[in-house]
Amino acid sequence: MSDLIWLSEAQMCRIEPYFPLSNGVPRVDDRRVISGIIFVIRNPLRWRDTPAEYGPPKTIYNRFIRGSRLGMFNKIFAALAAKSGKPDQLMIDATHLKAHRTAASLLKKGLFPRGIGRTKGGLDSKLHAVCDGQGRPLVMLLSEGHVSDYKGAALMINALPKAKALLADRGYDADWFLTALAERGITACIPSKANRKVPFPHDTVLYRQRHRIENMFGKLRDWRRIHTRYDRCAHTFMSAICIAATVIFWFNQ
Repeated sequence: MSDLIWLSEAQMCRIEPYFPLSNGVPRVDDRRVISGIIFVIRNPLRWRDTPAEYGPPKTIYNRFIRGSRLGMFNKIFAALAAKSGKPDQLMIDATHLKAHRTAASLLKKGLFPRGIGRTKGGLDSKLHAVCDGQGRPLVMLLSEGHVSDYKGAALMINALPKAKALLADRGYDADWFLTALAERGITACIPSKANRKVPFPHDTVLYRQRHRIENMFGKLRDWRRIHTRYDRCAHTFMSAICIAATVIFWFNQ
């Protein structure tokens, strides 16, 4: 196949420090396996339909599951994003990701939540994200679809990097959130809600740049297994999101 994905040696050198130890047993070629994982997540494929060039599909799938349970892909995303330096401004928003029936068909089992909730559009998950001024994701959080934007912001507030300003839509117009930003020295560029008795001004020129985070969500949704959630476990789906974000925004930085 001419459209196969192969990571370069330079890209492998950037992510190899975050691979788990092999415990004395040599692993199958990391470059081939990771490239196969990326190919399946980007395209509308079942794991068993992985091209033969990447090796046995079971090996590709098992490595993805083990890496997800160890948080390997989350660590790679966080580490590469942290190397981008201090951003001048931040953007925060959330988007819904529809859960396929194969992901939402089983009852909740185990200790950890699945991150699937019921909304007006059916069962889905919600991806909360904080981006820099260029629209590159820095912090991401997965929640049930019915979780409000400002509740997601409350879970990410302590992870916000230092910046001069934060752009967000009026869904984040909450007094506690504005106060938390002010305590961190971040200027809020958020339109007031219609029911706010005393509206506060915001920089309308700066606010026009908020489309960049919407563009970021659009690029993530171009990957089929991100646009529609097929994974039952939240940690595997979040790992797929981290892989997509790393490849799209951080591999070539």
